[in-house]
Amino acid sequence: MGTVTAVHTETPTGRSITISVPGWPGNVAGQHVDVRLSAPDGYQAVRSYSIASADSSETVQLAVDRLPDGEVSPYLVDELRPGDELEFRGPLGGWFVWRPTQTEPVQLIGGGSGIVPLVAMIRSHAASGSTARFKLLYSVRTAADAFFVDELAALEGENLEITWVYTRVAPEGWPTPAGRVNTEILRAATIPATDAPAVFVCGPTGFVESVANSLVELGHEPGRVKTERFGGA
Repeated sequence: MGTVTAVHTETPTGRSITISVPGWPGNVAGQHVDVRLSAPDGYQAVRSYSIASADSSETVQLAVDRLPDGEVSPYLVDELRPGDELEFRGPLGGWFVWRPTQTEPVQLIGGGSGIVPLVAMIRSHAASGSTARFKLLYSVRTAADAFFVDELAALEGENLEITWVYTRVAPEGWPTPAGRVNTEILRAATIPATDAPAVFVCGPTGFVESVANSLVELGHEPGRVKTERFGGA
């Protein structure tokens, strides 16, 4: 159980949520929690949400995008307030994670709110002083739909390269037209397979499957392409 200490609007349909959790053991970048909501009639709904934070403090940050037909996300985005208590279990997961002891280049590919565990990895990378090469390809519908924009801009530098892809509407003057991530974009904007990067892909199911298939076509070993998805199969 944790107590919400702050909420912040990230996009028109998404917000980040900061939670104080006494005794929180810390988490590895990329892990998640299971959030449980209980209705007065006893009905319960449980959903998994990636953790955006990655440190040893007793503060946990989540970021959630509202799903129109969701049971949990509308409450987290529209109703939850500082002072509310939130029941969750975690940290969970040990496969879709990045640790500062890893030295190979890292390619991150996120779609929409799929950026959340990747932001945790970027934060961990920066905080640890790691010199491993990090590259992020972030796909969003429009500029307004991007999470953590200011922080990503501040962290971009020698050891973090960022490529933005807009699928619906590109900003005025953007050098490339709006369109979905495809094999040619991945070929041009990601670390090549010959460099043997660790690859993390997170986003909606269709996005993740398309990107993962294209990466294998480009020569990446399937076992080095780790994926995490949300939405229908």
